[in-house]
Amino acid sequence: MAQMIAMYRTPADPAAFDRYYFGTHVPIAKKIPGLRQYEVSDGRVGTPGGVSDYHLIATLTFDSRGDIEKGLESPEGKAAAADLANFAGAGVELYFYDTKDV
Repeated sequence: MAQMIAMYRTPADPAAFDRYYFGTHVPIAKKIPGLRQYEVSDGRVGTPGGVSDYHLIATLTFDSRGDIEKGLESPEGKAAAADLANFAGAGVELYFYDTKDV
């Protein structure tokens, strides 16, 4: 399995972010080929030191890192990436990696 993590910094208007993210961005991103599961954080994102500066963390699961890369290069993946400019002005960090059980 492999995962892609999208970490969204806290926007100026969290309610507007949430409306756009769940109403527009999620339906676009869910069309990325190879996507197996799409999870998001629920509530405040914390750290051992307290509140973080992240509003939302999304975890997208695929069968492999190669599938993530293919999905991002697809028209649907490019549409999801282009849509970030419409709502993630506070900043977003994207990471992807293969996973293994330990």
